[in-house]
Amino acid sequence: MSEKVTGKAFDFKIFKRLMFYVKHYRREFIFSIISVLLLAGFAAVRPVLLRLIVDDYILNENAQQLLNFSLILFGVLLLEVVFKFLFIFFTNWLGQHIIKDIRAQLFEKVLKFKMQYFNNTPVGKLVTRVVSDIETIASIFGQGLFAIISDLLQVLVIIIIMMLMNWRLGLIVVAVLPIMVYATKIFQTKIKSTFQDVRDQVASLNSFVQERISGMQIVQLFTREKTEYDKFLEINEKHKKAHIKTVWYYSIFFPIVEILSSITLGAIVWYGGLAAAIDGGASFGTITSFITMTSMVFRPLRQIADKFNTLQMGMVAAERVFVVLDEDAEEIDTGNFEVKNLKGNISFEDVYFRYLEDEPVLRGISFNVNQGETVAVVGATGAGKSTIINLLSRFYTINSGSITLDGVDLNEFTLLSLRNQISVVLQDVFLFSDSILNNITLNNKDISFEEVEEAAKKIGIHNFIMSLPNGYHFNVKERGGMLSVGQKQLIAFLRAYVSKPAILILDEATSSIDAESEELIQKATNTITENRTSIIIAHRLATIKKANKIIVMEKGKIVEQGTHQQLLKQKGYYSKLYEIKFETA
Repeated sequence: MSEKVTGKAFDFKIFKRLMFYVKHYRREFIFSIISVLLLAGFAAVRPVLLRLIVDDYILNENAQQLLNFSLILFGVLLLEVVFKFLFIFFTNWLGQHIIKDIRAQLFEKVLKFKMQYFNNTPVGKLVTRVVSDIETIASIFGQGLFAIISDLLQVLVIIIIMMLMNWRLGLIVVAVLPIMVYATKIFQTKIKSTFQDVRDQVASLNSFVQERISGMQIVQLFTREKTEYDKFLEINEKHKKAHIKTVWYYSIFFPIVEILSSITLGAIVWYGGLAAAIDGGASFGTITSFITMTSMVFRPLRQIADKFNTLQMGMVAAERVFVVLDEDAEEIDTGNFEVKNLKGNISFEDVYFRYLEDEPVLRGISFNVNQGETVAVVGATGAGKSTIINLLSRFYTINSGSITLDGVDLNEFTLLSLRNQISVVLQDVFLFSDSILNNITLNNKDISFEEVEEAAKKIGIHNFIMSLPNGYHFNVKERGGMLSVGQKQLIAFLRAYVSKPAILILDEATSSIDAESEELIQKATNTITENRTSIIIAHRLATIKKANKIIVMEKGKIVEQGTHQQLLKQKGYYSKLYEIKFETA
């Protein structure tokens, strides 16, 4: 997955692409823009009314008009508060709806990626893109772009009002602004690098903690608690220092802003007071308005560095997400043949395949499996056994040769209809953090609870399930952590059985399985393979003896084929493998 991003605070191409998602929410977007303009307008009205109240009604002791205009000012302030609320609500509402749409599109894209993409992409990075990066995009609308536009527009309107009201006092504020802008620019640069350091340290801390918790058994078995704790302290110290660095810059920047603001206010009061006392060049109302407007100018500028940083993080996150959306890694469904009643005749003809360009995995293998037959595939690790599963499920495309089902080329089937006809029980069983029932049906509403229960009784695991708390509704937790290896495989067998496949593929696992689970697994194997085309990567002697045919593989080639007895009589590769691996099984 490419990580090349520009890191610009505002990237027009990225923003234009984000605006594509806004078209579904035009009304809310337009209202957000109107709110920005109205907030700037209210900001201009407030100081004008304040000057009028002080000069014309407080100093002239006009109580009735003072009350009237005070009520008008209160109404303006109330409207400003209402539109501020609506602005915050709608901009954040807009951001959340946009990221909802992007997240749905991204997850749909991920669901269609080839297995090779997942093999080459760290899961953590992909999860970050789907979850936290997309959440960061929302800040572009909520705390980034709209907030910056609103603040800058307010500052611009206030400066114009200042210059129209009293250009001499206005120049005092304008003269300080370059210093303020320069200080903000320096702060933005410094805080950007420190925030990046904080994000890096957070990532390191998360990664370290996640790995140690997942591998806690190894940590404790090898008594590495002290070593891992010392490593954690080191990472934790770096994390603390990164955060303190951000605190340091904030503790410098905000006092500088307050000093500049105070100096400006002092200069306005001093110069305005002199002008009012000497020649009436500034009224008390004007001075009061300028004190208010100075705060309205400096407060947004004080916060704008943070908002630019938020905008930049949102843009970077959006670019990273779009990198995934632009990945050309989707499975291409070239088939148009909908298979419904597959018999299960399988044929591999001179099939060559490689995962990497210069490392062939299958080297011209050919074999046939007839309807209802059980074929066992044996061989050393790396011989290419699991690759057969991947190719038959069309997770990868062969380099040459052909694979047919019932005489039809594998590529002519639609992916959905093909995989609906094939069930696979892998050696490493994956269970979701959900109930046993949902792990069996995978939330397929076409499979009833009664069917699951009947199937469980047939393959002999109903009693095992009912012995668990809540039975079929027992939550197995993350990756099935509440079950043993054998129990997880039994659930996987039942999952495959209830889907009623035409072709069954089993990659059996026997390590760490107790005698009781072994007996249940053997019974389950016999039941679900009965009268069904089955390919079994065999680790179990009983399964091999039962098979109609045994295919022996070595270094990507089929070196022998035949029944158990036929291959033993040949005194070849299988005979040696049997003596080493299966004789004592």
